[in-house]
Amino acid sequence: MVKMNQRVYGLVGIGAHMSNWNADFTGRPKTISDGTIFGSDKALKYSVKNLWNQQGEKVLYYKSYTIPDKEDGKIQPKDLSERYQELFGTEPTKKTSSKEVLKNLFSAVDVLNFGATFAVKDQNISLTGVVQVGQGRNKYDETEVEVQDILSPFRNSTKSEADASSLGKKIVSNETHYVYPFSVNPNHYDQYIEMVDGFDGYTVEAYEKLREGLLKGATALNTNSKAGCENELALFITCKEGAQLYLPQLDQYVMVSKDEEGKVIYDFGEMVPLLMSVADQIDTIELFYNPYQVNVENVSDMFDKKHLYTNEVLV
Repeated sequence: MVKMNQRVYGLVGIGAHMSNWNADFTGRPKTISDGTIFGSDKALKYSVKNLWNQQGEKVLYYKSYTIPDKEDGKIQPKDLSERYQELFGTEPTKKTSSKEVLKNLFSAVDVLNFGATFAVKDQNISLTGVVQVGQGRNKYDETEVEVQDILSPFRNSTKSEADASSLGKKIVSNETHYVYPFSVNPNHYDQYIEMVDGFDGYTVEAYEKLREGLLKGATALNTNSKAGCENELALFITCKEGAQLYLPQLDQYVMVSKDEEGKVIYDFGEMVPLLMSVADQIDTIELFYNPYQVNVENVSDMFDKKHLYTNEVLV
């Protein structure tokens, strides 16, 4: 496997239409104190891990279930040790060496990208991920939260006086456009190369799987609340090998609006001057978007524009 040696900075744009990309515990879209809607990094990572899991990749931090082998056993999520045993066929014990645990952990694509806090009874390992994802702020000013009443086909049996079907609620936003910043520091795991037999560090293969997840994960995630959420844009800025370039989170340099035809506009006017000032340290800038729903404005010739679904070069 080829080791990845170039840092990457970027953005992921997620559109949500009459759906709820990331709810809080009340069921409403998550907000910060001033009312701005945002999506947590966990929501984006989950969509990526869900895609990997569907593709048959080893994904450690993903919910799976078990039913205890007893007469009244109830279905329940596996704990971390049980999930580890499910993937690797062995239970981590006090006698298990850290080298063996690390080798297994690094064979899971989510750990190789996002890191891990592996705290079980007889092992305690913390790995800060190569890939860091920020919070995804809604950059669209016209978002409204909608509450829908839902009629259940059943009465609530926990209420003795209930004699009619119960009512529920589904809470969605009419239209939201989340912009997530991310970075990839491929040298972060280099310290483990000498410790773990057969470990090559962060690889180009792992990065390519990350890219695919960031381009497709939200669209592939079709749950009741996520139907209507989809990938609409992704930006990958690849630094030259050995470049000492460190960029800030890039979501603050992008504006989102809509034109008269109803297309979503991503405006890069504030980002281009920043990138031009460090152009000598940048290898490539790839901008993927859905041209049927999205237009991009104020991009420079530095940007290689590509079709989100086909990788076709866009003019």
